[in-house]
Amino acid sequence: MDNEQKSRMYANTKTWNPFVGCRYNCIYCKPSFQAQLKRRKKACLECYNYHPHKHEERLNIIPSAKIVFVSGCGDISFCSSEYTYRIIDRIKEHNSKCPYKTYYFQSKNPRYFKQFLEVFPDNVILLTTLETNRDENYEEISKAPKPSVRYRDFLQLDYPRKVITIEPLMDFDLDIFTEWIVRINPEYVWLGFNSRPKQVQLPEPSLEKAQKLIEKLKDNGIEIKPRCETRELKF
Repeated sequence: MDNEQKSRMYANTKTWNPFVGCRYNCIYCKPSFQAQLKRRKKACLECYNYHPHKHEERLNIIPSAKIVFVSGCGDISFCSSEYTYRIIDRIKEHNSKCPYKTYYFQSKNPRYFKQFLEVFPDNVILLTTLETNRDENYEEISKAPKPSVRYRDFLQLDYPRKVITIEPLMDFDLDIFTEWIVRINPEYVWLGFNSRPKQVQLPEPSLEKAQKLIEKLKDNGIEIKPRCETRELKF
C-alpha cells in the first residue's frame, strides 16, 4: 500500500514517519510500500532497503491532518522502546496545541504495544492487520506473527480503542473469523482485497463469502469501512 492508497483508505489522514522500515517481508508489501521507497535511494539508503531505522529530524514535523498514521511506512514494533516513548511524548506535547488529532499506531506484533498502554494519550488508536484466521502456510506470505498469535495478543491488550485492518483479505473460516473480530470489539474494521493481483497472488475467498463476513460483522454491531480495492462488495 502506497501513500496514495493509504490516503484513500484513511480519509483526512497523513503519515508521519519518524521511524521507517520492517523485517516481516510480507509478499504483498513489496510491490507497494517497498516499491515506493525504492524511489528514495539518493535521499536515504536505509529507506531504499526498507531497513528499520529512525528519522529524528521528523519528530517535530507532525502533519496537519486530523488523523496521523504514525510510522505508516513500516512496522513500529521494530522501533526501540526508548524511541517509541519519545514519539509518544512528542504527541503529548503537540496535543496541547492540536488536541483534536487522532493518531494511529499499527503493528503486526500487537504485543509490542503492551509496554506503552499506560502512557498512550486518549487520542491514540491501536491497529493490527488480520488478513485471515488461518495459520497454515502463512509463513509463505509473511514472517510476521501468525494470525492466531496476532489475534490473541491484540485481544489481550487492555486498551479501549482498537481497529482491525482486514487487508488484503485472504480466505478464512467464516464463523471463527467473525468470532475473533467480535471478541476484539474494535471501533471499526477496514476491509479490502489485494490491490496488486497482477504482482502478487493470494488465497482469496469468493465475493459471496466476503459479503457474508461483512453482513455477520454488521449484525454484531461492527462498523465496516471499505478499503480501496473492494471489487463488488456492498458495505
